[in-house]
Amino acid sequence: MALAQPELPAKKVDRNVIYGMYSGLALLMDVYYPETSNGLGVVHISGSGWTKSLGLDAGLLNHQGHVKLECAALVKAGYTIFSINHRALPRFHYPAAVEDAQRAVRFIRYHADQYDIDPDRIGAVGGSSGGHLVSMLGTLDGKGDPEDESPVNRVSAKVQCVVARAAPTSFMEGGVGLFFLNIREGALKNNQSIEYKRAKEASPITYVSADDAPFLLLHGDQDEAVPFKLSVMMEDALKEVQVPVRLLNVKGAGHGPSFPGAIDLPDLDQERLNWLNKYLKP
Repeated sequence: MALAQPELPAKKVDRNVIYGMYSGLALLMDVYYPETSNGLGVVHISGSGWTKSLGLDAGLLNHQGHVKLECAALVKAGYTIFSINHRALPRFHYPAAVEDAQRAVRFIRYHADQYDIDPDRIGAVGGSSGGHLVSMLGTLDGKGDPEDESPVNRVSAKVQCVVARAAPTSFMEGGVGLFFLNIREGALKNNQSIEYKRAKEASPITYVSADDAPFLLLHGDQDEAVPFKLSVMMEDALKEVQVPVRLLNVKGAGHGPSFPGAIDLPDLDQERLNWLNKYLKP
């Protein structure tokens, strides 16, 4: 059975808003409205390993505890939160989830007046596989197609600020995300192979450029699921092109939104808020 919708300190919630359709499959998101809006929106993508059960009673991606852990303080501070579902493994491999995340941003931007947010200042927060997707939103150029039949698809999918927890920023190292990419690890050793090219194409670090969104990277240095070095690599790449970036090393922490095993866990709510306030507010 689907988990109950997360309880956030919101004035109201629009549940199961359809932001797109894929051959009859509805792409859904929940919209959390703050008591007092600051006019800014944040897309939230929960971590899931890019997977959900094939069963018809499978829980919604955006009804996990991640939503409350990562967004409650943001709603309280005035941000409108758009917590999305996306197509997932094992039925849908890359690039389905990336395309859905981009479609969500386009939809939100196109309907910004309806949501009372600034279309030019949209942030994104996510962890693990969600961290990968929000990192793609911050690095891909996201340009809309001016000739697309859908007016939604004509607007940009790029966000203006990113908070990414334990994000797989590169698949070229091997070992992470192979199922998502539907490739063989050994083939990554050949930089002329289709697998290598797909891994590169799916990696946020590939697209780093000077016009990217400012990045706050949160990562436990004992993470065995997504190696800490991937955030170090992303930090170095962003610094090289002078994009604002900060890597918060959570000492002793493993993988997960609550940073299990952390020594002197920082105030992550405040860290996320400080970053979004600094780089999204006019």
